[in-house]
Amino acid sequence: MNEARIAQIAAELGIRPRQVAAVAGLLAEGATVPFIARYRKEKTGSLDEVVITGVKDRLKELELLDDRRGAILKSLEGQGVLTAELARAVNAAPTMAGLEDLYLPFRPKRRTRATIAREKGLEPLADAVFAQKDGVDPLAEARAFLDEEKGVGSVPDALAGARDIIAERISEDAGVRAKLRAFFEKEGVLTSEVCAGAEEKGATYRDYFHWSEPAAKAPGHRVLAMFRGGREGFLKVGARPNEEAALGLVHREAVKGANPCSEQVALAAAESYGRLLAPSLENGLKALLKGRADDEATGVFASNLRELLMAPALGSKRVLAIDPGMRTGCKVVCLDAQGALLHHEVIFPGFAGGRAEDAARTVRSLVGEYAAEAVAIGNGTAGRETEAFVRSLDLRIPVVMVNESGASVYSASEAARREFPQHDVTVRGAVSIGRRLMDPLAELVKIDPKAIGVGQYQHDVDQNRLKARLDDVVRSCVNAVGVEVNTASPELLSHVSGLGPVLAGNIAAFRAEHGPFRSRAELRKVPRLGEKAFEQGAGFLRIREGAHPLDASAVHPERYGLVERMASDLGCSLNELMGDRALRERIDLTSYAGDDIGLPTLKDIMAELEKPGRDPRRDFEIVSFTEGVERIEDVREGMELTGIVTNVTKFGAFVDVGVHQDGLVHISQLADRYVKDPADVVKVGQKVSVRVLEVDLGRRRISLSMKKPASRP
Repeated sequence: MNEARIAQIAAELGIRPRQVAAVAGLLAEGATVPFIARYRKEKTGSLDEVVITGVKDRLKELELLDDRRGAILKSLEGQGVLTAELARAVNAAPTMAGLEDLYLPFRPKRRTRATIAREKGLEPLADAVFAQKDGVDPLAEARAFLDEEKGVGSVPDALAGARDIIAERISEDAGVRAKLRAFFEKEGVLTSEVCAGAEEKGATYRDYFHWSEPAAKAPGHRVLAMFRGGREGFLKVGARPNEEAALGLVHREAVKGANPCSEQVALAAAESYGRLLAPSLENGLKALLKGRADDEATGVFASNLRELLMAPALGSKRVLAIDPGMRTGCKVVCLDAQGALLHHEVIFPGFAGGRAEDAARTVRSLVGEYAAEAVAIGNGTAGRETEAFVRSLDLRIPVVMVNESGASVYSASEAARREFPQHDVTVRGAVSIGRRLMDPLAELVKIDPKAIGVGQYQHDVDQNRLKARLDDVVRSCVNAVGVEVNTASPELLSHVSGLGPVLAGNIAAFRAEHGPFRSRAELRKVPRLGEKAFEQGAGFLRIREGAHPLDASAVHPERYGLVERMASDLGCSLNELMGDRALRERIDLTSYAGDDIGLPTLKDIMAELEKPGRDPRRDFEIVSFTEGVERIEDVREGMELTGIVTNVTKFGAFVDVGVHQDGLVHISQLADRYVKDPADVVKVGQKVSVRVLEVDLGRRRISLSMKKPASRP
């Protein structure tokens, strides 16, 4: 990678060039972002995953830019139009838009008005007029080009054709386009108007029936909403600056005199702007706004997804899980501490018109028979009713409402069919609910992140960009927590650094054939798991009670020798070193620093020795909704309710208060202070106290506040 690129990325991200070069080199060697962030801190200067991912993404963008640059140069050379000056300009173009502007005059295009004029032999006339020399009479010049056979029957016809050529020439001028594009981006106005006759069907977009705001300041969620209304045929969306000012800019660039030829060029400039430049640059501005909105929306989704994936886990507990239902009853499953299905059946509590006593007897019996340590209840239809029923049984174990978003997606997935081929979707869904309580991360990785429902306009954004961002989040969370190799599903293993679906499947198959792994070293026996994959993944794979004490920790096998040397220097065993803080405090880390290992990694190792394989997630907390509030009809203005944040957007946060309809805490109601970004105040999964501002039963909307109520005089 050349130094100019390194310097460019370093300046954009606010880091040192050597850090960019180090990341680029490690990525080129096949290292993953989690591995680089965790185990190569000395090389990168302790860059975190966010910055490393930024370097990776920017490298890819510049690679695509260079690929396009190469294709354009090849095309220009093939056309025989590549001059030294043009080559320099193409090689120096810093953006894709600038690159395409340079290529535009030479791009193969459909037959245009300018093309037709050239076919009529009018290009010399266009050249003469565009030169705008004093003393040149365009009318006299035009008479020389009259030709009835070519369709040039009059002087006005000839001049119109010449202006078509000039208009296209102006529109394809890279300098003009660059200045006008900057003007559009700075001064463009985003507007929307309701389409004729769409007032009723497009009522969802009534806020945008007559809307106008500076494009540069338009928030992403509003941009996406307006563009969706445009795609659905309810809104006409525009994005242009003041026309007079824009025309003035084009006029100043194209008109270079004050003579009759200049008057013709002025007419051509106006035509160029209205017919060619404005539509093209408007589309460009819309694409820019869409890209920014996509970035904002994917960022919101990624942040919410991270919080959801990193939600506290109940841990390895025996769980009775219930997927509530009204007409068809409630599906009940019993799971062991590893999430294996032990039993399933259907109960019909009294609220479903069933047999409450029979249902109560069944639940009590199952809790006792399978020694259940917690009850998980899905928060869908009849969830609150089921919760009230179970709590009335006084089981003396935690009863927890579980967000079941995506459980139905998992239950119908290939992974679920592979795991439970003999059971239907209702059993699989209940199992997913129970496992989600035990370990949200391990269960949620089996589901397409988009199905989890924590996004903002997720169906409107670039799906490839969204998938890439969410995949990065999933990998980051999985590797931050670590994976127990002997119990992890292939889906969970596939997200471990350096593995992927094939190696994950091979690990699971090897485990099934040979029994549990006894050491990290045994991973080398897995088919196709080579040294690079072992290097990248071993530190994130855990083996409890493995052959080596550090196999259960995040200490990488490449550092086992170092830790063993520390123990030897202290005259103790490795187990003694890990279990005795006083011994560890005697270690002088500087004495173990060297060319390939520094204090950042040494400090990480000491932290692991303190709590091997520690879980970075918060401690588990049971959240109970307000009793007696189970339907939206139960909600009243002024009520104080307990809720759980389910989604955070740029305009506020959605909160589940236990009535099957999330309420909205608008950004203005999040705190008793100004809030710029809701994510600064709340996170997905957070327990909050809210006050009801308004209930709209017709539109099934609940407005909530987290502000302190105003004190009464």
